[in-house]
Amino acid sequence: MTAPLDVSGEETKATPEAVLSGVGGPKAIQGRSLGQIAWMRLKKDKVALTGAGVVIFLVVVAIFAPLIVSWFGHPPNEFHQEMIDTMTMRPKGGSGISGDFLFGVEPQNGRDLFSRVVYGARISLLIAFFATLISVLIGTVMGVVAGYFGGWVDTIISRLMDIFLAFPILVFALALVGVLGQFETQLGVKGDSLRILLLIFVIGFFNWGYIARIIRGQTLSLREREFVDAARSLGARGPYILFREILPNLIAPILIYATLLVPANVLFEAALSFLGVGIQPPTATWGAMLSAATKYYTVPHFMIFPGMAIFITVLAFNLFGDGLRDALDPKSSR
Repeated sequence: MTAPLDVSGEETKATPEAVLSGVGGPKAIQGRSLGQIAWMRLKKDKVALTGAGVVIFLVVVAIFAPLIVSWFGHPPNEFHQEMIDTMTMRPKGGSGISGDFLFGVEPQNGRDLFSRVVYGARISLLIAFFATLISVLIGTVMGVVAGYFGGWVDTIISRLMDIFLAFPILVFALALVGVLGQFETQLGVKGDSLRILLLIFVIGFFNWGYIARIIRGQTLSLREREFVDAARSLGARGPYILFREILPNLIAPILIYATLLVPANVLFEAALSFLGVGIQPPTATWGAMLSAATKYYTVPHFMIFPGMAIFITVLAFNLFGDGLRDALDPKSSR
């Protein structure tokens, strides 16, 4: 027979704190928000973090372009004829690259290529960011309304999406920018300001169809979820459900698509400037610099540096967008 248990002593009870302390304390099982989980996943993606770092660097360069140029370059529109060979109109030494001219100089006029590339970032990123903002705002509103209300509202907005998706944006931009540029005085805006506003409007307004279709599909799925039914059963009306229940759950796809739309807009602005209907000279833009470089194919540095600026910008945004999508997607295998 086994000895009887001794129960005469003081009874000991294990407190929850004591139990938790055995497995690392309360913080060991502390819950995490969706944002914290996404950040943990994003931190593991070194490629996405590299892309984000390059994006931040480009934004800083664009904001502080005058300061950077004052330290490492010369005014972007300042001619340096002493750097040009008067016989060939090419930079002396082939490119003119030196400690004073980090990227060399342009043929014929000798403008500092480094300064013009830095200033070109301001135009490209400014137009790309604001055009993306317009597209995201219009697309989100249209997509949410179409997906939530359905019926004839969904039919009209969906057909409108199809029209905008099939619209020849580049041809329309060429015509619109060229025509409206002749009415600077009547519009009250002149020069680069008018061109920037026109490019932002054209690129942003005619690109909302893509994100609207994505948001519409997400809304169609969300409106059938249990938390939406619970809100309806408690008497919540349409605006409350849209802004407090559905829209917060659409932040992830909106952010992902926005990061992927910015590089597309950078390319679109560069294409318009390359074709001569974007920002006009002497203002520095990457697309216009590439257009001018086609006349000097024997001077490769004139084309390489603005081309690499576009390539690095687009690549960085795409890498960051892909990593952000993987971090915010709960079904991702990473």
